[in-house]
Amino acid sequence: MSITSVALRIADSIADMSGVLRRPLQVTDLIARAQKEAGHTDFGDIAFIEPLRRFLAACSAPEADLSLVGRLATQWDVVRFLTNLLRLQAEEADRPEIAAQTIKQPIFITGLPRSGTTFLHRLMMTDSNNRAPLVWETLFPWPNTAGPDRRVAHVARQLRMFEKLAPEFRALHPLEATSPQECSEITAHVFRSLRFDTNYHVPSYRHWLDTDVRRHLPAYQFHQRFLRHMQYQDGRTAQWVLKCPEHVFALRAIRTVYPDARLIFVHRDPVKVLLSVAHLTEVLRRPFTRALDPKLIGRDESARWLAGAERMMQTGDDAGLPETVCHVHHMDLISDPVATVDGVYRHFGMTLPSTSATAIDRYVAERPNGGYGPRNYAFEDHGLDEAVERARFRPYMLRFGIAAELASSHGRRGLPVTAKSPAPTTQS
Repeated sequence: MSITSVALRIADSIADMSGVLRRPLQVTDLIARAQKEAGHTDFGDIAFIEPLRRFLAACSAPEADLSLVGRLATQWDVVRFLTNLLRLQAEEADRPEIAAQTIKQPIFITGLPRSGTTFLHRLMMTDSNNRAPLVWETLFPWPNTAGPDRRVAHVARQLRMFEKLAPEFRALHPLEATSPQECSEITAHVFRSLRFDTNYHVPSYRHWLDTDVRRHLPAYQFHQRFLRHMQYQDGRTAQWVLKCPEHVFALRAIRTVYPDARLIFVHRDPVKVLLSVAHLTEVLRRPFTRALDPKLIGRDESARWLAGAERMMQTGDDAGLPETVCHVHHMDLISDPVATVDGVYRHFGMTLPSTSATAIDRYVAERPNGGYGPRNYAFEDHGLDEAVERARFRPYMLRFGIAAELASSHGRRGLPVTAKSPAPTTQS
């Protein structure tokens, strides 16, 4: 055990004995802190309060069992989101033209996590005509009014600090302050995001989110509002390319908010996906909780993404949008990235610039295996059985013609997986 881990355990024990870890996190306290920090008091729409209350109640309950770091990080995160909401409202009051921004034909990339959605997203960013939300601007969407803009450097320092708490994170998900970011970081501003269910064990919040009658609609209405702010600051109308596995659960909301949206499903052998996403969830949660159950995480992730696969099966080629769904297979993407991206462009009647084709080749050459580190997962570590999982996901694989990949370090120890074709080096 590292010195950092020992120090954190001692801090948890002291905080527990003093009662700090048992104090409920209060909505009113965090709102007051955000208002003081932002120098504004008007949120405009306050529909976020109920989901925030649900989230904080789950974090304060034994189910989350937050560590001291988890408690402090949660408060910081919530205050940051609330401060951003206040700032967005203030900017809209001063600049009514923000609300007039139009987001035309946004492209949404989704699919099972760890299936290649991030890889495809970053390849499409080699086209300078495309635009994605970046990590630093989803954390701090507007600069401070005084002094130089140091948001990129500030977020880079925060990422380095998190990597000290979670040393495995970078190998699992290489991320820079300037990287394209998932949309879950945007929808988290109104506390309707599976990002919280990934970082924390909060089943009561997840149940509420799944059963709430409004579901994802308020999240995607805010999502559009957020993009308008980014586009206003850019001063140009961009082709937005957006990515998040969570989108697969919100297709109705996407269709309602963005009736001209374009949709891409990325498909991969789910058995290869499950262990990777379960391990990433374990790494993300570890700094924030005092109790971590890898087997429970494995079962939860299997159930969640089986539901995601079923959503894609129900949708098929028709999501009720003007254009049909574009289907991308992981093995095609990694074996011929340029041809695959070109196929996406042609599907939507677009033309891939020749400069982007060159940039894609350069991107792949400079990042062997996408920058990801070696992986060594086993089914038993997360309470899963390969044969059972393969049977559960078989209808999804048959529906979309997904080839089973050869087992390597991802498979059950000593048990090979029959594959239709060899699996090349993988990207996530």
